[in-house]
Amino acid sequence: MPAAVFLTLGLSGAALAEGGKAYQIDLAELNDSGSRGTVMLSLKGNQLTVQIESEGMVPGQPSAQHLHGSTKGHDFHCPDASDDKNRDGILNNTEATVDYGDINISLTTTGDTKATSGLAVERMPVADKQGKVSYERTITVGQDVVEHIKDLHVVQHGIDRNNNDKYDFEGAGKSELDPKLPQEATAPTNCGEVKGAAVGSIPVGGIETGGGTAQSAAMPIVMVAGVAVVVYAVTAGAIAVGRKRVAVLPGRTQTPGGAA
Repeated sequence: MPAAVFLTLGLSGAALAEGGKAYQIDLAELNDSGSRGTVMLSLKGNQLTVQIESEGMVPGQPSAQHLHGSTKGHDFHCPDASDDKNRDGILNNTEATVDYGDINISLTTTGDTKATSGLAVERMPVADKQGKVSYERTITVGQDVVEHIKDLHVVQHGIDRNNNDKYDFEGAGKSELDPKLPQEATAPTNCGEVKGAAVGSIPVGGIETGGGTAQSAAMPIVMVAGVAVVVYAVTAGAIAVGRKRVAVLPGRTQTPGGAA
């Protein structure tokens, strides 16, 4: 049997809940947005904690964000530029929904998280002056979400087509979802799939996310002596190595102190 390499992640207390399940997801850009990020989904019973750290968002603007996909076993995935069917250079939400599915949970900051709150931009997180979004919320979810969490994925919305640091109608016209909103406000900016084996087993392969390069699959995480660890398969005969790791954003991982 192959050995395993264990890497610890810097997670909040919510994600380290004993007896729970957790998945880390990489967000990769859509619409040439330059946006990327990391998501942690952790389940304990029917309590789902969502943590998001992303960058490359539109500074000072709200970012609509959701869990898309199916709780009925249907296969959805992140789109890519080929889904721009009208060839206008922008992958709008309607074109992308064919791939990533309808909204299951709206990741609002307050109030309800129903699909009908998908465009409740006044209750969505706002990017700071550097275009970074930090989000954390614990939500009570149905058993269907618990059983199909791996069939869901995270999408954030909001692009700046004309590079003026705001959503406006000059950049890409009106949104096909609501003509009162600019297309820039509702077009997807990134996507990451919840994918991989059940918690405690080995993730296999990678995922292709729209507009970016191949990303690693969501990483199953288990508890070892009260510490969250990500399990990776390595070649037979390798040894288990413990290494502290702080994971915030792809490409910004720091490994202090070397191998334990």
